[in-house]
Amino acid sequence: MIDSRTAPYAVLVLRLALGILFLAHAGLKLFVFTPAGTAGFFSSLGLPGWLAYVTIAWELIGAVALILGLWPRLAALALIPILLGAIVTVHGPAGFFFTNPNGGWEFLALWIVALLGVALGGDGALALKPTTSATR
Repeated sequence: MIDSRTAPYAVLVLRLALGILFLAHAGLKLFVFTPAGTAGFFSSLGLPGWLAYVTIAWELIGAVALILGLWPRLAALALIPILLGAIVTVHGPAGFFFTNPNGGWEFLALWIVALLGVALGGDGALALKPTTSATR
C-alpha cells in the first residue's frame, strides 16, 4: 500500500536528486569538456556535432524542470532518450558495470528507472504547476 501522505515527498526527493545529477552532467559538458569539446566527442562517435549543443540544452532545461516541478512527468520522460543514447553510443559497449573502462551502463539504467518513477509517481510535493485557462 502506498502512503499517500509521504509519496509526494518521495517524488520530490527523486525530482531533486535527478535534477541535480543532470545539472552536474550539463555543467561537466559546459565547464570541463566545453561545448566545443563535447561536440568534438560526439563527432568522434559518428554523431553530428550540433547534437552536443542540443544535449546540453536538453539536460539543463530538463534539470530545471525537475527541480522546480514544472511539468516534471514530461521532463522525466523527455530526458530518457539522452540516457538511452549514452548507453547505445558510449556506455553499452563497455559492459554493465560503471567501473569498467569507459563506464558501463548500470548507472544510466538506474537513472532511467528513477525517471520512470517520477513519470509514474506524479508531480510530487512543492511542484510549480503551471495553470492553463481551462483550470483557472
